[in-house]
Amino acid sequence: MLEYATYALLLLSLGMYVVLDGYDLGVGMLSLFAKGESRREYSELIATAWDANESWLVLAGITLWAGLPGVSATLLPGVYLPMIGMLLSIILRGMGLELQSAAAVYRRGWALLFGAASVAATVCQGLVLGGALSGLRQHGGSFSGGAFDWLTPYSVLCALGLVVLYLLAGAAWLQDKTEGVAHERAGRAGRPLLVGTAVAALVLGFGLEVADPERFRFDEPVRVTLYWIAVAGAVAAGAMAWHGFGRRPDWRPFAGVVAAQVCGLLALVIATFPVIVPPDMTLHQASSPTGSQAFLVIGVGLCMPVVFAYNGYAWWVFRGKFTQIPEAPLAPLRVRTRLSRPVPFEPSGFVIAVRRTVLTVLGVGLVAMSQDVFGGVATWIDPVGIALLSGTALIAWIVSDRRDERDGVFDLDPADSDSGQVGT
Repeated sequence: MLEYATYALLLLSLGMYVVLDGYDLGVGMLSLFAKGESRREYSELIATAWDANESWLVLAGITLWAGLPGVSATLLPGVYLPMIGMLLSIILRGMGLELQSAAAVYRRGWALLFGAASVAATVCQGLVLGGALSGLRQHGGSFSGGAFDWLTPYSVLCALGLVVLYLLAGAAWLQDKTEGVAHERAGRAGRPLLVGTAVAALVLGFGLEVADPERFRFDEPVRVTLYWIAVAGAVAAGAMAWHGFGRRPDWRPFAGVVAAQVCGLLALVIATFPVIVPPDMTLHQASSPTGSQAFLVIGVGLCMPVVFAYNGYAWWVFRGKFTQIPEAPLAPLRVRTRLSRPVPFEPSGFVIAVRRTVLTVLGVGLVAMSQDVFGGVATWIDPVGIALLSGTALIAWIVSDRRDERDGVFDLDPADSDSGQVGT
């Protein structure tokens, strides 16, 4: 019975990710249609919660890897390329967002990186979903297909449909959180995007019968009843969003889109359960042993309230409409050096990049060595490798902070309190 709890945790994590990260990916894509400084408003709006939203993807990955190893063995090897593309896009998207937010003025390059990476991450997610639903080749519980088996007409349609869905969620969120030009544009774009989403849902729904090799069991009355209840809920939620776009109160479109997303996910689960890897791998076959299931359910279950609390607190703090408050520029950082010592050597950007690259490669190498290479040979390698990685990171941190303290980087007092030091 524990496998059902694991499956519920996985569905909850994936559902929360689609709902929460879906709207900020949509806002990132919509920022490409904005001009100039207005793009920065889009990124500042998302900067308040994007990292909390993506934490659900981490929980989903942990649950999938530890609780459903059969899925990891048959599904993930078949979608490695779009999965890697999605992860790289998420990294580049976060970099563009944070660097744009930290810049004193609008930077077109960072804004375009934020928008383009949002598109790439969404497309890769759609390719992963479509490739999985199309049925990847497997033999003996392992993937046996080629590197591009995920690229099918149905996966391309899934990618396009997910782009439209996330754009719809982004427009609904912008209407709820903004005023002025962004608010008006979101209200105008909402209904056409809703129509596009409905068309995509119909095409993908009927196309699933052709693309998915699984035999759907719609001859069971309970399954059919639950399925049509979920579909009716999605239609009602879509009608609520349609009526709310361009009208007050502004929260209704987003509430309708979220409800439609939840109902759509439930309809897909109802139609396919208990098969979780087409064409015929069931939940019971893909699950790990009972002991691992119990450990996972307790561990991830205890993390869930923390993540919920974090998300809820972020939503509460940043509730209401977004307003860009002008900030006074900070005074120049006052660096103080000792007259009795020579000015410390400042490494070039190339030297800093090489140093950080070496530390990163060292850390990745230690982890890979401890977990993969010697996993079944010497049990002491794993704790030693992790200890070396942690110790190296801690030493690098302490040395860097002590050097900065020696050079006076942390001294922000404009007054010269030390007669032996002078401000520069």
